[in-house]
Order: sequence, then C-alpha cells, then structure tokens
Amino acid sequence: MIFNETVFEVESILTDLSNSINESQLVADYISSYHVMNKSDEVAKLKKEFKEVKEAFEKIEPYGKYAPDFKEKRRAVRKVKRELDTNELVSNFKFNETSLQNMLDYITFDIAKSISDDIKIDAGNPFFEFAKRGCGGSCHVG
Repeated sequence: MIFNETVFEVESILTDLSNSINESQLVADYISSYHVMNKSDEVAKLKKEFKEVKEAFEKIEPYGKYAPDFKEKRRAVRKVKRELDTNELVSNFKFNETSLQNMLDYITFDIAKSISDDIKIDAGNPFFEFAKRGCGGSCHVG
C-alpha cells in the first residue's frame, strides 16, 4: 500500500469519527446502564437463578418430552428469563444497547454507500431499516 496524503486524511477523519462516537450520549447511556445493571444485587440474583434453571433444563433437554419434569423445567426457564428481561435495569440496558447498535449500523451503512453501492454490509440486525435483498442471503444489507 502506498501511503500518501489521502491515506493520512482518511485516518484523521476516522479518528475524529471514532472520538465523536465515543463522546456521544448514546455511548454514555450504554456504559452507564451497563454499570448500573451489573452493580444491582437483584439483577445478579436473577442471572444466577436463570443460569441454574437453564443448566437443570439442559441436562434433560436431549430427552425431550420423555424426560421427567420436561415441561415444568422448560416453563421455569422461560419464567425466569422473562423476569430477567423485564427487570427495569436489564430492559434499560438492552434499549441503550440496541440504540447504540442502530447508530453504528447507520454509520457503517453511510460509509459503505459513500464508497460504492455494491458493498454489502453485515448489520447484524434482521430489522435493519435499509435492508435490501442483496444476493439472497440474510447475513448482510445493502
């Protein structure tokens, strides 16, 4: 690769973009909600309970309906998972995480389209707003 002024200019622009993203309110909200969630005793208790119930279910899962208490253990996993997901701190974190991911998807999409319309973008989100058919797969947009 030949290094010229254009390469250094692009590097400078990308550094500015990276700094802008890191200083954005979305990143601050994400980091804040992450720390609040992880410091919560209630969330830690729910995570531990979910892990235990899930491990108990995974032991009998290969046997399906023939295992004793299969339905009860499956329901228990779903119940605890629902409790974890509907916890205010967890749902706030997930909302902030999704908001940040959407912003990063839009930035990636804009950068790729400014280079070429033929670039395929892996948004990692099946609901990404700009998703088009691409080559028939569902792993990218653009």
